[in-house]
Amino acid sequence: MYLALLVIFLQCSELYTQDRVFTFNTVEINVQPSVKVKNGAPMSVVCHADISKSADFQLKHNFTIFKDGKLVFMTVSDKDDARYEVPMARSSDTGEYECTVEAGGKTKSSNSLHVWVTGMTKPILTAEKKEVLEGEVVKLRCELPEEVPPLYFYFRKIKMNSTPKEKYVFEAYKNYSEVEFSVEEGDNILQFDCFGKRHVQREFDSSEHSNKTLVTVREPFIKPTLSVKPSRNITEGDRIQLECSTVVARMRDIEIILQKNKTILNSVRDEKVLKYSAVATLEDSGEYLCKVEQGRASKSTKVNVVVSELFPKPTLAASMNKLDENRELTLSCSISGFQKANFSVLRRNSNGDVLLETSRSLTMRVSVNDTGSYICKAEVKGIVKESKPVRINVYAPVSKPTLSVVSGLPEVVLGKPLQLICRSARGTPPITFKFYKGNVMKETVTNDTYATFLDENVGQNDKKGYKCDARNNHSSGVKTSNILNVTVVVPIRNASLGSIPYGEVEEGSETAFLCSVKEGSWPIHFRIFRKADRDVLVFEQSEHADRVMWRKGTMSRQDTGTYYCMASNRANVDVKSHPITISVILASWQKGVIVAFVLIPIAGAVTLALWWFLCKKKKAKGPSMEMSGPSLATNSTSEKLTRQHNDGDYYSGPDLESAEVEYTEVEVSTLDPHKAPVQKGTETVYSEIRKANNGCVIARWESINAVENP
Repeated sequence: MYLALLVIFLQCSELYTQDRVFTFNTVEINVQPSVKVKNGAPMSVVCHADISKSADFQLKHNFTIFKDGKLVFMTVSDKDDARYEVPMARSSDTGEYECTVEAGGKTKSSNSLHVWVTGMTKPILTAEKKEVLEGEVVKLRCELPEEVPPLYFYFRKIKMNSTPKEKYVFEAYKNYSEVEFSVEEGDNILQFDCFGKRHVQREFDSSEHSNKTLVTVREPFIKPTLSVKPSRNITEGDRIQLECSTVVARMRDIEIILQKNKTILNSVRDEKVLKYSAVATLEDSGEYLCKVEQGRASKSTKVNVVVSELFPKPTLAASMNKLDENRELTLSCSISGFQKANFSVLRRNSNGDVLLETSRSLTMRVSVNDTGSYICKAEVKGIVKESKPVRINVYAPVSKPTLSVVSGLPEVVLGKPLQLICRSARGTPPITFKFYKGNVMKETVTNDTYATFLDENVGQNDKKGYKCDARNNHSSGVKTSNILNVTVVVPIRNASLGSIPYGEVEEGSETAFLCSVKEGSWPIHFRIFRKADRDVLVFEQSEHADRVMWRKGTMSRQDTGTYYCMASNRANVDVKSHPITISVILASWQKGVIVAFVLIPIAGAVTLALWWFLCKKKKAKGPSMEMSGPSLATNSTSEKLTRQHNDGDYYSGPDLESAEVEYTEVEVSTLDPHKAPVQKGTETVYSEIRKANNGCVIARWESINAVENP
């Protein structure tokens, strides 16, 4: 039974749920009476929810209203709308409003709506004091109690018959502000008020002006009185007296000051009267100011005083303003229309004027040291007046100028500028110098004792001399220097190095090196280097020529290497040649010696081998010769003829090397083909007999004279 009831309950619940279906169509927010509400008027913010339902059933709505993202109102209702009531709208109610509705687990929000509460509440102004003294300050406070910062506060100081003075203060975190206004001289009855402003969507909203606050001003002292005795119009030499006085409420921290043209003449403190006295001069004419100060309070009085001239300023006259040394100078002092005065002539000096004469005039013979400014003074009734200064220039004549090259030597490198200096050892400046190249004036310079000239167009063939003139205000005139001839130094160009022989040189022979340049001023300094681990200077010489020859007497193997030469002159530019290579080889006789040492042992060995071969061959033929001994003599001639080309054939026995040689002369008969068939003659025949140690005799016959056969 319980199970059946549970099933029925669940089915009923499902049917009930299916019957309570709803959805939000829109949620809207609006303001009554309008989105622009006047300050202090009532305002209603209404939130309405438009909901569609599947059936007619009650639904609880949770309404929430926000202003600028902050919660301002919340309620629960079964109605479709809710109302947020503001009885008196203020500027702080201005902002963006939005509402949110939640029902049955569903939530929906409206669009935002901007509400502007126009106008601001009237500010409240209070003053710290209702009565102040001149020089004090008035402290004011302006408050907007119902407004929310940030706010702008404007304060005004209102004075009769004048434009109000205004100050403004920005307060980011307070709805009130405080300022101070100073009370100035002439302020009697003052009024103050204030108003506020705030910034709303790029516009300013202003409040009405506050109540006016009245402040009374009392004087701490009266305006001072300034008197002049004997009168405001006096004459030079008279004594002038000025007196400044005032009446004060309390004698504390009061000060009286007397000024003329912003210059303080006198001052007193904590006194009511100030006095000032002086002998009047023309410079005393003008406006005098008496000022009384106490704290911030200040009052002043002005008086004009006119001082008449007793006598005019003296005038100093000179016989000449520019003159030569040792000439006479006369200085005269005078006063127009006035004769009775005490005169004096003085010379100006940085340490004080120097008195020269206590009379109307002065005559003196001048020197250069008398150059300077001179004045005269005149004194009447204690009034001293000074003339305008007169400048006197005394000139010494210039000496003959000297012209020289700034670098020292009278020469210039071709292509570089030439700077000349002209000096006068003596002469009163300013001195005017003129520079000439040839007879053409190039430049004029005025200086004290020297001048310089730069010639940037110096040519290689420039033969014109230079000179300069010097003159000053002395009557002696112009002095001219000697003519200066300047040497133009041509820089070295294109150095070259050669040698004879070139390339290969026999050891022990002589080699000539020739270093030459294509262009350059003499003397030229030549240097020849051999390159090794470092460049070695092997020759150095200066020549008044464009070439130099160096003869190296005996070349050795150590002289092999690369050579180059460098040339320079007074242009101080080293020019380097291209390098050449020298190889030192063996001499011819050295080669012959080497060949001899190599070939002689070889030839000896060959000769010894041939000799051994022939000896061995002759030894083999020895027995056959002994058997034909009787016919040896008769056959000797023919044998000689047939063997004369075989001188190398020997008969040798053992120990041939130790044989002794003997020569014997024998007679041999010959046949004359023109006479009898048998004719005896003699012929010298040398027989070389070698005796061996073992007793063996070896004979070799050689014919000295040719044998003629019939």
